[in-house]
Amino acid sequence: MATPDLSEVSARGLVLLGCGKMGSALLAGWLDAGLDPQAVRVVEPAPSEWLRGTGVRLDGPMPDAPAVALIAVKPQMMADALPALRDLDALFISIAAGTPISAFETALGGRIIRAMPNTPAAVGAGITAMIGNKAATGADLDLAEMLLSSVGEVVRLESEEQMDAVTGLSGSGPAYVFHVIETLASAGEAQGLSPELSLRLARATVFGAGKLAMSGEDPGQLRINVTSPNGTTQAGLEVLMADLPDLMARTVAAAADRSRELRG
Repeated sequence: MATPDLSEVSARGLVLLGCGKMGSALLAGWLDAGLDPQAVRVVEPAPSEWLRGTGVRLDGPMPDAPAVALIAVKPQMMADALPALRDLDALFISIAAGTPISAFETALGGRIIRAMPNTPAAVGAGITAMIGNKAATGADLDLAEMLLSSVGEVVRLESEEQMDAVTGLSGSGPAYVFHVIETLASAGEAQGLSPELSLRLARATVFGAGKLAMSGEDPGQLRINVTSPNGTTQAGLEVLMADLPDLMARTVAAAADRSRELRG
């Protein structure tokens, strides 16, 4: 992952509204990439010891025209938190789940980018989908992508409606994979392995398969590479492939449908 050029942001300043797990992951990535801590103004009612030790500004005035104001508060806190940003002339980037661009246009106006990272961002291995409003320029999108790439990959959407599908796939997807690890480990236990050994094997198998999948080779071909005719893997896949495609389609659809319901 390339180191982002944060010189413009350091010069103009950045406001971070909310610094929970995702906000902290982003902030850590920016500071590691060389962002001046004194260029960052964090609005966080309960700052952690880690945040206090970063050297960022936790009080005092807002910068007049920061490069970016990133919104990382929970949706239920949005109404109380957004007034702190109302007078800023900045590019607004929201990573708040479920809050549409229109809500930020009403509250703040101006250039808005809505983004959805996922929880592996906490270890620099996330993927974020983003979309801008009509006022956001190409330069705004480039700046947002540079900032969000500090915690993993970034993809650009063609329309905001795609966010529901993104929520169902990559937003909720880590939980599906964690459950795969749980069920693999339980299956190993059922075949006589100890819980500790079975969990270790399941974790390492998913991690290693994920690294292979990121090599760029087609995942279908990778599956074929592991599968010997009439061998053990084929026997297992005959069971799994009978049900998994439909089950996964229904799983992602259920999450995407719920996302649509929540945004009204």
